[in-house]
Order: sequence, then C-alpha cells, then structure tokens
Amino acid sequence: MPRPADPKARSALIASARAEFAKRGVKGARISDITAASGLSKGAFYLHFPSKEALFAALVEGFLEALERLATERLSRMERFRAEYGMPGPGDVATRSERYRAFLRLEAALDVEMLELMWDQRELVTALIVGSQGTAFESVMWDVVDREVDRIAREFHHLRGEQPDTPDVDPSLFGSFVVGTYLLLARRMGRLTQKPDLAAWAVGLQRLMHEGSLPREPVPLAAAYARPSSPPSTRRRHARAANPHRPPRKRP
Repeated sequence: MPRPADPKARSALIASARAEFAKRGVKGARISDITAASGLSKGAFYLHFPSKEALFAALVEGFLEALERLATERLSRMERFRAEYGMPGPGDVATRSERYRAFLRLEAALDVEMLELMWDQRELVTALIVGSQGTAFESVMWDVVDREVDRIAREFHHLRGEQPDTPDVDPSLFGSFVVGTYLLLARRMGRLTQKPDLAAWAVGLQRLMHEGSLPREPVPLAAAYARPSSPPSTRRRHARAANPHRPPRKRP
C-alpha cells in the first residue's frame, strides 16, 4: 500500500521550491537543493511531484487561478458601484467630490488585494519574469500581460465609454500603463526583504492614474463634499459659501 502524502511536506517543498526557482530559475533549480532546504528526502519530493517542472506548473496554475478570481471580483464590484453611484467624471475629480473619493477608496482596496497577491507570489513572479527562459514557461508571464492589458482596456471602455466628457485615451494604452506598472512593482517586490506599505502604494497608484503627478490645489470644503448631481441652486449656495466676497450672479 503506497504511503499517503503529507500535506505539511508538500507545503515545505513548495516554499523551498519558490525560493530556489527565484534564485536559480527553472532550469538551474535542483531537486536536491529543494529537498535539502525543506529538510526532506528526494523520495518525499517524488511522492508529491513527478518533476521540478510539474511542481513549477502547479505553482503557475494556482497563481493564474488567483489572478482570474481577483479580476472577476474587481469587475463585479466596479459594476455595483457604477449601478449605485454612477462613474465619477472630470467635475468629480476637480472638486474631489464624495463620489470620487468613494471611487478611489474602492479602487485602492481592490489594488491592495492585487498587491497582496503579488507580494505573496513574488518569488514565482520573479522566476516567471527572469528565470523561465528556454523552458515551456517562458511565455507565461507575457501571455498574462497581454491578457490583462486586453481585459483592462475592455473594462476601461465599458466603464468610461458612456461619458462624453471623458478624455480621449486609447483603452489599450491605459491597459498597458496599468499592467506595466504592476509588472515593475512585482519585480521590485522580488528584491525586497521587508514587506512594503501596500495600502500606501495602492493610494499612490490611484492618485497618479486619476490626478497625475502635479501638486493638488486646495479645494474649498464645501466644493469637496458637493455631489455632482446637486441642483444648480445648491451649487450656487456652495460657491457663495466658499467665496463670500463674490457678488451674487444676476439672473437674466
């Protein structure tokens, strides 16, 4: 009767293999080094995986499944936001309205989830980017990049395309900007020894994407909290409250 596989041994092998793959690449990693680092025998390795390539493939499959789950959840939550509040427009960004700030909070929370996945999988991502050349896995990361650029471009067009005052930005260019940023951050994570403040990263990413790098001008409190859907009379009251020396506008 074959000996049952120990799930703790499998987890130890995976942890050691991630480090070896990131350090030496798929070709350079050796089963003997993986088992030595995990304190297990080669027999224990082969009880769980037929080869180091099979182990790496299992890691890649789990990573791709996690990416797909996050992408699906992101689209679902963005659709719910749009249905309930509508998408913020340039006026919301200019005044940093409550709707815009709620949108940023949602985007930042979703970005943190993605950054957490990248941090957790940083060794695997490093191996995919710089350690998979000459193997069956060398195109995996770039296939992911192409797929994510297309997905984000579709979402950008879908979520923003209905606004006539949206700047004329090529959705594919926007998708490339977002995915390229994440790819570089993932590569940077592979070099870090301490976990960065991912929440601060997420907030910074959202500000850069929606407001650019120019310093923000102070916005009157009333204008920052005014909803874009307020009637004209309400907007005029807010404007007078923000600037009491401004003469009242004469009606025609």
